Amino acid sequence: MSEELPGLPGDYEVELLRGPVKLPGLYATAGAHAAASALTGAASSATRKVLPALRNSPVKKVLPASLRGEAPERVDASLELPRVAHEVRGLSAEPEWHEKFCRVVHATPHPVAPGSELSAVFSGALHALAFPVAMSVLTRPDFPLPVLGMVHLSNTVHHVTDVAVGEPVTATAWVENLRAHRSGTMVDAVVTLGSEDGDVVWAGRSTYLAKGVHTAIAGQSPSTGDSGETEKREEFTPPHPTGEWRLGAGTGREYAAVSGDYNPIHLSDPSARALGMKSAIAHGMYTASRALAMTGVPAEVPFAWSVDFATPVRLPATVAVAVDDDDRGHSWRGSTVDVWDPKRNRPHAQLRVSAL
Repeated sequence: MSEELPGLPGDYEVELLRGPVKLPGLYATAGAHAAASALTGAASSATRKVLPALRNSPVKKVLPASLRGEAPERVDASLELPRVAHEVRGLSAEPEWHEKFCRVVHATPHPVAPGSELSAVFSGALHALAFPVAMSVLTRPDFPLPVLGMVHLSNTVHHVTDVAVGEPVTATAWVENLRAHRSGTMVDAVVTLGSEDGDVVWAGRSTYLAKGVHTAIAGQSPSTGDSGETEKREEFTPPHPTGEWRLGAGTGREYAAVSGDYNPIHLSDPSARALGMKSAIAHGMYTASRALAMTGVPAEVPFAWSVDFATPVRLPATVAVAVDDDDRGHSWRGSTVDVWDPKRNRPHAQLRVSAL
């Protein structure tokens, strides 16, 4: 986690969004794009199935009345990311919402400062607050990858300073670092949260893989798709478990209700199967947030955390967890949390936290 705090590239334009950004509407937009692509024959098999899944999810209320209009013209060109950042001002974590979020992921809030009546926003909740702005970039018409077909690989977060519940922040989101992978194409979605004085208080980078998308990338030499990334993982040796989570079939719906992330693969078995999954799976950021909540990060300490996702958690599930803290209290320096399937000895995720 030695990566520097991300900064907006100097040649990106900033587009100010007015009004709230709602994830269900953005998923509907992604579904409309997928349906239009399916009409041209350019979509993947999973993408062609996305519309029925959306109709069977809470997103159905905001789907366009008709998606069978004139098919868009297919463009044969190398992939290029929009050099635009979306900005939303005045975002805040409201007390009732924050309390519900923390309850779902089993996080315990702490005061923003000793003796303060204000709580600091949990870092996983800050991701949920910022994610819709990132999603608004990913669903732009000029974003070149199929959003609903992308696989969430990892996250890296810098929690520079605490944000108080109810404190307004400015979210700025953009995409960068488009690169080839042997299984498709990878991209990073970056979001920063800034205080009223302009300082970055929180920054997150999410890495996604568009499987099966093999094409030229603007500004890069032709590639075989092997970017040095590897799908081979070291053999997993489970540590001694320090706890377990028992996750019900409704875990995805519970997290969706507080995060706004109504991706159909998390909501029910039928909607997940429509997108090629065997069953509904837990949100990656639910797993990350719940793991983060188990670490010994002291109050008022700036920290960075990262999570790598391996195999999805199919719901319902009982997963094993091992928390390894480098001390607690003021002498804390870092933590590692492993989450895995104890029956098959398959890793689900590993979260690492360290002081900045």
